[in-house]
Amino acid sequence: MGTDGGTSRSPGTGLSGKLWGGRFAADQAPLFERLNASLPFDYVLAPYDLAGSRAHVRMLVSIGVLSGEEGGRLLSGLDQVAAEIESGTFVWDLSDEDVHMAIEKRLIVMLGPVGGKVHTGRSRNDQVALDLQLYLRDAVDGHQERVIGLMRSLHHKASSEGSVVMPGFTHMQRAQPVLLAHHLLAYFFMLERDRRRLVRWRDSSWMPLGAGALAGVNYPLDREKVAVELGFDQVAPNAMDAVASRDAALEYLSTAAICSLTLSRLAEEMVLWCSQEFAFATLPDEWTSGSSIMPQKKNPDGAELVRAKAAGFLGRLVSLGSLLRGLPLAYNKDLQEDKVYVFSTREELDLCLEAMTAMVTAVRFDPDKMRQAAEGGYAQATDVADYLVTRGLPFRDAHRVTGQLVALLAAQKRPMAAATLDELERLSPLFDSSYYQVVDLDGVIAAKVSPGGTSPRSVAAQLDLATKMLVEADNV
Repeated sequence: MGTDGGTSRSPGTGLSGKLWGGRFAADQAPLFERLNASLPFDYVLAPYDLAGSRAHVRMLVSIGVLSGEEGGRLLSGLDQVAAEIESGTFVWDLSDEDVHMAIEKRLIVMLGPVGGKVHTGRSRNDQVALDLQLYLRDAVDGHQERVIGLMRSLHHKASSEGSVVMPGFTHMQRAQPVLLAHHLLAYFFMLERDRRRLVRWRDSSWMPLGAGALAGVNYPLDREKVAVELGFDQVAPNAMDAVASRDAALEYLSTAAICSLTLSRLAEEMVLWCSQEFAFATLPDEWTSGSSIMPQKKNPDGAELVRAKAAGFLGRLVSLGSLLRGLPLAYNKDLQEDKVYVFSTREELDLCLEAMTAMVTAVRFDPDKMRQAAEGGYAQATDVADYLVTRGLPFRDAHRVTGQLVALLAAQKRPMAAATLDELERLSPLFDSSYYQVVDLDGVIAAKVSPGGTSPRSVAAQLDLATKMLVEADNV
């Protein structure tokens, strides 16, 4: 207890022991302090808080609100705080509530009253909005790097497995034969769109510092100077919008969730392909797990977990949307919870991208099994129908005749190439010996010459385009 009968206080605090405590005569209830504090998770914003504070101090000096000597002392103090945080000697105290108060209190302890001048012309409302924007920028940059890494791995695998034939599926039924490279490149182009969404995210990123609590501040701040130092292209034009909006975080979570769905679909393919029923591929031991009771098991748990984590990305997106729904302007304490969703998403998406890249690099395909599956599913049927169309039969009639042929062969478990010429001619006089060229698997694939198709020539064009996209991505 202090000599005035109140609680012991840090320099610059009110009776309640808080930096903002001048109006309060009692401490917060311990349970409320736990509920209210964001420090247990927002301490990760410290580097961004320090960067924003440095830019803010330099700007205050430039407009004459702080003297050069005061600014120099504050900048040195901020550097010392940064060193303490980096070394692990900085003491995080729950009573400081959040990372902003913890850093400011430490400055006051080190520098005395001048330490409190760091907060001139700003509020925690615009301060946290800035920190979150800076954090999201780093997160998006890291995701882009990892997405490009996965794209590069898929490109390499598609290039090295260029001649492998596999069945393409619709409704999880064998549909038409495709090249494995064609299948892998589908995910490459999905990820390219994910990457571009990350790039476009910066259109929603603006510099909020200087908005104050909601109405601006009583100083002629040079917000453009701060924006330039921190790498922003635009300054938030409205103070209330600056502190109350979280659409940049919501858009980030949406972009991350879409990317997670791409990863989840690729992971599901990996699970299927590595099953004994498909037997198209094998993951090395390093990316599988065993069973505690069944010694023979080799489970693709890495892929299953990436597949499962998509649920969390979607959940966090919905949670932030629900949190924002109906909030009146301007700042409300509800917004403190946004960081819980953002921080988890950054960590999880980086993990999933790195894991999927490693699995794509490590997976080994079985070309014989994949070709056998493509041969065994009557995947040439569409080509047979098209063959009859070129001979004058309307497509619907050609579809019916080919379906009858498939039913005949399937009843006897014979492949399409096993049909006799006599059987074919009984179904339609348009059949002749050229039919056997039509059902040749490599010929079926080679015939898909339309742009974006699975013919070797079309896939080569897609690989060339993918190469150009990787070059472009590296130069962004």
